[in-house]
Amino acid sequence: MEPNSQETEKFLAMADRSHSITPAKPIEKKPPQPQPEQSTAMKRAVLFFNSILLAVGSCGGPLITRLYFVHGGKCVWLSSWLQSGGCPIIFIPLIISYFFRRRAASGSGSSTKMIFVKLRLFLFAAVIGLIIGFDNYLYTYGISRLPVSTSALIIACQLAFTAVFAYLLVNQRFTRYSITAIVLMTTGAAVLASHTSGDLPAGVSNKQYRAGFLTTLSAAFLYGMVLPLVELTYEKSRQKITYTLVLEIQLILSVFATILSTVGMLINNDFQEIRREAAEFGLGETKYYVVLVMNAVIWQSFFLGVVGVIFSSSSLFSGVLIAVMLPATEILGVIFLKEKFHAEKGVSLVLNLGGFVCYFLGEFKNDQTKKPTTCQITNV
Repeated sequence: MEPNSQETEKFLAMADRSHSITPAKPIEKKPPQPQPEQSTAMKRAVLFFNSILLAVGSCGGPLITRLYFVHGGKCVWLSSWLQSGGCPIIFIPLIISYFFRRRAASGSGSSTKMIFVKLRLFLFAAVIGLIIGFDNYLYTYGISRLPVSTSALIIACQLAFTAVFAYLLVNQRFTRYSITAIVLMTTGAAVLASHTSGDLPAGVSNKQYRAGFLTTLSAAFLYGMVLPLVELTYEKSRQKITYTLVLEIQLILSVFATILSTVGMLINNDFQEIRREAAEFGLGETKYYVVLVMNAVIWQSFFLGVVGVIFSSSSLFSGVLIAVMLPATEILGVIFLKEKFHAEKGVSLVLNLGGFVCYFLGEFKNDQTKKPTTCQITNV
């Protein structure tokens, strides 16, 4: 029994040594899975959706505003108020976004944040909103004195202003494609500007026409600065920019623009004029209120599209989209407002479309050469 006991102890000691010598097999960590292309697809989807909003607002906004003045509307402050007064519409996507985030957070037990904008970003947006409110007034005054086709050609200069301010404020890099696009579209505006004789609307004096021309040009200059300012606000916000935050920013912009227009309406007694205008409106009282409501909805679509395109792409691309929609606005003005379509407008249309294609060609080339980056659109 004793030898067997010694052999057993020897065997156990050897087993113990072999167990201690054999290193423990390390737990293999799985390499991080590459991010799917979902973020890029989401970015393109958001860009496409906001481009549609911008296009609808860019074409429909000037038409519905001009329709108001053609049929008897005279309140410039009221019309500029409508360009930002539709901001309660933004609460719809904000509420939908909140419930989506709340459902996603319910599984983890974490609380759902309702408001993302911080004080610094709020103040930036408030200042830009006041600038937009003043810009809305300048633009509305101009379109009350000018045909849609004329105001559209002046607003085309906005692209050049946007390009300059984008270079100064956000270091937007110029390429031969973007420069060519700007030159083609600006040339299209110049060609269109060569035929303004006989463009005087009924009841508008030469002095009023010139004032409308200057205020529209000033509006193009201001809004050319606003687009890069919004992009700069995104960059300097010191917080992650999501599409929900973009909607909150747009809400602040619109609220402060509306506050400025409300003060103007109070000073000019425009609230008292609404009932009288409705009774004397050329299309009838009911259609007067329909025009006002559609005015607010269409312009809000435009501004939502602008901030969304800047978020998904750049302020320069937003300016290009606005510029390329101008010839379409002129064609719609010819169809619905019976304005004349001269050969110069056809040449301008071709030049603007050529600039649009050139810009997109440059973006395509850029996408082919640059390395893929992580998209910020990770939250609703």
